[in-house]
Amino acid sequence: MQNNLTVSLSPHVQDRDSVSNVMWTVNLALLPALLVSVLNFGIRVLAVNAAAVLAAVLTEYLVSRFMLKREPRISDGSAVLTGLLLAFNVPAGIPFWQVITGAVFAIGVAKMAFGGLGHNPFNPALAGRAFMLVSFPADMSRWPAVASGVLSWNVDAASSATPLARLAESGTADLPGYLDLFLGRMSGSMGEISALAILVGGIYLLWKKVISPEIPLLFLGTLALFTGIFWLIDPSMYADPLFHLLSGGAMLGAWFMATDMVTSPMTFKGRAVYAVSIGLLTGIIRLFGSYPEGVSYAILIMNAFTPIIDKYIVPRRFGINKPAVLPQAPREPAGGEK
Repeated sequence: MQNNLTVSLSPHVQDRDSVSNVMWTVNLALLPALLVSVLNFGIRVLAVNAAAVLAAVLTEYLVSRFMLKREPRISDGSAVLTGLLLAFNVPAGIPFWQVITGAVFAIGVAKMAFGGLGHNPFNPALAGRAFMLVSFPADMSRWPAVASGVLSWNVDAASSATPLARLAESGTADLPGYLDLFLGRMSGSMGEISALAILVGGIYLLWKKVISPEIPLLFLGTLALFTGIFWLIDPSMYADPLFHLLSGGAMLGAWFMATDMVTSPMTFKGRAVYAVSIGLLTGIIRLFGSYPEGVSYAILIMNAFTPIIDKYIVPRRFGINKPAVLPQAPREPAGGEK
């Protein structure tokens, strides 16, 4: 007779669609930023995103089927998410073959080579972007101006500069206004230009309980505090904290990439250390590095430290309390003296 009272190993509450639900929820949250990018740079944005997504999905399918000899799980949406995030981190005028190469690297090397979803130590999209920066530095640094219309296909790939590049080249004299930064009326990587669109997606993820707030808030708060100190010291040389929060990849990195559950720590304290460190590294690279943006590298560096953080910052086991401090009995005087 079968023993129905036998308790199996944890977890005891399971949802076979939970990974798929999370991935497709994040994909949905990226749509506002994608829409703003199309409005700014034209319909070529859709083609670049489609190329990245198709290359990512096809690479995962082929590696799973013919190299790992297991059933492909492309329907879970994780490869789609990697393709979208990679496309969000490149200029709108990037050649198609280059973004396809980046997507193949992101999935084939940064994800599937380590065993697939849940085993990759680095964020695949950011690893793909880092690979593209090393392999195609010229095209990864050509920033298109705002297109003349939504139906525009061709982009002027050398007529503009990102706000952070302006800051590095000319100081604080020629920076875009806060409203332009907030709405996305500027040049930059496709998915990072509008802080408003990214915030809408981030709040949606919080509402759906897909991410926890400590990583984006502590990351952005640390970046603001660090850059604010130097701004107070010399406002003519260093931009103010609000500029740093609204420009570059700070918002996209805080809400959509640093929060990746696979490559971020498991505990609250661990995530706090992780997020604060990303904020500090981003600020250091932006203010003192030779490259004007540091979000991607900061997240990748802290991805490498995630296993160490998880090892040494662990929660107290349930039911285990701190030992009580018992009062000590008074010591008797030496020699039996009273």
